[in-house]
Amino acid sequence: MNIRSLTRGDGVVIGAAVVLFVASFLDLSGYDCPSGVDCSGYSANAWDSLSILMGIYLAGIIGAALLIVSRAMPGRKVVGFELGQFGAAFTVYALWTMFWTIIDAGDAGAGLILGLLATLVLAGGAVATPLVPALKAPLMGAPRPPQAVQPAYGQQPGQGYGYPGGQQQFGAQPGQPQPYGAQPGQSGQPEHQQPAQQAPQGGGAPAGDFTPFWFAVPVARPLYGEDGAPNPIAELAPGTWYLAVEQRGPGLIAQTQDGRRGVLQDTTGIQRG
Repeated sequence: MNIRSLTRGDGVVIGAAVVLFVASFLDLSGYDCPSGVDCSGYSANAWDSLSILMGIYLAGIIGAALLIVSRAMPGRKVVGFELGQFGAAFTVYALWTMFWTIIDAGDAGAGLILGLLATLVLAGGAVATPLVPALKAPLMGAPRPPQAVQPAYGQQPGQGYGYPGGQQQFGAQPGQPQPYGAQPGQSGQPEHQQPAQQAPQGGGAPAGDFTPFWFAVPVARPLYGEDGAPNPIAELAPGTWYLAVEQRGPGLIAQTQDGRRGVLQDTTGIQRG
């Protein structure tokens, strides 16, 4: 999974799940055992009670795992529900069960108190992440796009190393480099061939000419399959650079870092690298 696709809300969920796992090893009861009395029954943790372990601690951890997996595989469903919806439901259930368990305990120990705080943050992060813009922001900033070397004299800007299209000299057609010192239109070719080449230059680039470029999306956006299927095959996350390889109507054919290709239908506000 690309860690740069994680949001701040995902970071909150992961942190709360780690705290919940630690809390499962702490005492559930805060009873002070008198000296000389066997109080082994009061020093139990969540792993000594299957119902508490599965209904609270592992339920919350499983919910967090489903939320993170849904980020890596958007659109995946189980019995008609998305993985993220299942994960959010698990976290809310864990919080609900923990709340009534700690009320019924009477003398709650560190395991229950810390578990309550962890499930509260866990459920809050799962529910609030799709709603709060600050939590939808990328967890890590986007790396800088591939840098182009400073173009040499007579070279077109944006055609250096790291950009699709390679290096071309000013005025040269692809695959037809000009000799050093030659002026545009004087590439050493016969006079009768120059008008045919200058015609595309004067009238602009051909309609089918597309130069790949790097871009980043301002917010998370779905990437659909090239076959036109309604379900997205991936989700483009802000803070990550993707490669546009082809124009498809108003959209773009984009390639993710793991090699998947699909159609980005909404291209408004994208940042070109």
